[in-house]
Amino acid sequence: MIPFRHALLLAACMAAPLLQGQVIEFESGGLRYQTLTRQGLTVMFAPLPAQIRNYVILQVAVVNGSGEPRLVRPEDFRFVREDGAVLQVVPPRRVVQTFLERSGRNDVIRMVTLYEMGLYGNTRFRSTNGYEQRRQQALAEVSSPRLKAAAAASAIVLVAVKLEPGESTDGAIFFEVPEKKLGEGKLVAAIGQDLFEFQVGGLRHPGELIRRP
Repeated sequence: MIPFRHALLLAACMAAPLLQGQVIEFESGGLRYQTLTRQGLTVMFAPLPAQIRNYVILQVAVVNGSGEPRLVRPEDFRFVREDGAVLQVVPPRRVVQTFLERSGRNDVIRMVTLYEMGLYGNTRFRSTNGYEQRRQQALAEVSSPRLKAAAAASAIVLVAVKLEPGESTDGAIFFEVPEKKLGEGKLVAAIGQDLFEFQVGGLRHPGELIRRP
């Protein structure tokens, strides 16, 4: 199993021309990732084995190995089912509001634990502009236990960020799916002029990646 910080190094190396456009899979922190590089920008994702409300949660990381700034936004991602139906990412503000109003402390603790296990691989990893930085800032601003749950959730959610060359970010994107699974299709990320597509046989809890035959 590859520690996540080593996986990011591998992802950066994927900017080489021979690997451009090739989807690579690897395991880290108990999660199975798919990763793809285009024009020096690397996108990777893995499903989180967490069933919270009606959300299917994907952990996403982006590394800017290009020579120019790149803007990454949660709305750049969508899931396209085989029947053509398109699932949009739930807006970050709505996710945080849901955790503030409806989710218990145990839900948040479980989600945070799973996220950190998958993200770090080991506790020494730090992204340059991601979850850890957002978490420290969010928790420093609140004192109420109830608000801390929303603060922790807000730190996990992927937010819009401008990545300078060499910077990276990470976060979770949420799809609201009553049946608790995305089904067969593809995860699509349109970041600037670059299109990233990951073929998925089916995502279902608890975070299994079901391959096509």
